[in-house]
Amino acid sequence: MTTPPPWMDDARCRRIVDALGAAGGEVRFVGGAVRDLLLGRAWNEVDIATTLRPEQTARALEAAGLKAVPTGIDHGTVTGIADGYAIEITTLRADVETDGRHAVVAFSTDWSTDAARRDFTVNALSMTPDGRIHDPLGTGLDDLRARHLRFIGRAEDRIAEDRLRILRFFRFHAELGWAFLDRAGLDAIAAQRDGLLQLSAERVWREMRRLLAVPDPVSSLQAMQATGVLAVLLPEAAPVETVAALPTPDPQLRLALLAGTADRADQIARRWKLSVAERERTVGALVLVEPALFTDRKAARAAAWRTGIDRFRDRLAIATARGVAVPAEITRMIGTWTPPEFPLGGRDAMAAGLAPGPAVGEALRAVEDWWIDGDFQADRPACLDRLRTVIRAMESRGSSPPRG
Repeated sequence: MTTPPPWMDDARCRRIVDALGAAGGEVRFVGGAVRDLLLGRAWNEVDIATTLRPEQTARALEAAGLKAVPTGIDHGTVTGIADGYAIEITTLRADVETDGRHAVVAFSTDWSTDAARRDFTVNALSMTPDGRIHDPLGTGLDDLRARHLRFIGRAEDRIAEDRLRILRFFRFHAELGWAFLDRAGLDAIAAQRDGLLQLSAERVWREMRRLLAVPDPVSSLQAMQATGVLAVLLPEAAPVETVAALPTPDPQLRLALLAGTADRADQIARRWKLSVAERERTVGALVLVEPALFTDRKAARAAAWRTGIDRFRDRLAIATARGVAVPAEITRMIGTWTPPEFPLGGRDAMAAGLAPGPAVGEALRAVEDWWIDGDFQADRPACLDRLRTVIRAMESRGSSPPRG
C-alpha cells in the first residue's frame, strides 16, 4: 500500500498534477522534497519531472486555467502556478554536452536517463502522486538507508559535468548531518578542485551561504580544508573551527569569522560579489570594539545606539565567539533592547532661536551626547531645557550662533 505525499493534500498541487495528467504526461515528484520526506526531515520546495515537453506542459496548465511561466524553457523548466502556489515542472532530459558550468540538454521520456544526469544517488529518487517510490539507478534507497552521500556513477565524471557539484557535496553533507564522507568523492574533488575557479562568484556564494547556515558546518568545512577546496576558494581563511563558537547559525557572521579581519572580509565579499548590504554587514561585524563596551550596561547601550543595534549585536556575537567574556545580562539586554528615538529635531533648534545652518547640528549633537550620557533617561521637555542651555553656552563663549 502506498500513501500520497503530504503536499498532495494541497488542492492547488493536485490541480497542477491533474492538469499534466490530463494531457497524457507521466508525472513524478523529484529532488530534495522526496529525499527529505523519506528521511523524516522537513521538506521545502516540491519539484515535478514529466514526460511532457515544455510547450506541452505550458498548454496543459493553461487549458486547466492555471498559469505557466517559462522560467527555464531552454532547459525544459516551466513553473506552474495555481492560486499563488508554484511548482517547477521540468521535462525529462539527457545531457548532450557539458563544460563544467553549463549543459546542453535534449528532452527525453526515459526516467533512468534523467536520473543518471543528476548529482547524487539519494537525489535520483522519484515519487508518483500516489506515493510509489522509484529508484531508477537501483542504489538511491540503499544509500539513503546507509546515510551515504555518493556521486552517481564515477565521481570524476559528475564533477567534470558541473564543478558546482563539489560545493553541493559539502553543502548536502552539512545539511543532512551524515557522519560518513565518501572516499571516492573526496578523491575526485581533490583532483578537480581548481575547476571551482571556473564558476561564477554568485554561484559560489549561493552554495557557501547555504552551507554556513546549517547548525553545524564544521566537519564539512574541515573536509573542504583537507581536500584543498578552501585553499582555492578562501586562501585567507582562519581556522574553520572558529565558526563553531558563534551562538547562532548566521552565514554572514560565520564568513566574517573565517575571514578574520575586516580587510580580508572586504576582499572576500568583493571576490564573491556579495550585495552591498551583505558586504557592509560582514565587514562591519569585524570592527574592533573595546571589551568594556560589552561588560557595562550603560556603555553597551550607548555603543549600540551610536553604532546601530543590529551591527552592535553582530559585533557582540563575534566578540563572544572569540572568547570575550560577555556577561549573560549584557547579552540578554542587547538582544531585547529597542533603542529610543532622540526626542528633538532641527525644528526644535530653530524654534529655540537658531537660524538654519551648521549651528543647528552643533547644538543638537551636544544635546544628543548629553541625552546618551544620561542613559536615555531625559524626556522631551528635559531635552528642550538642555537645548536652551546649550544655546546660551554657545552665545557666552562668543560663537554667537545666528538667530532666526
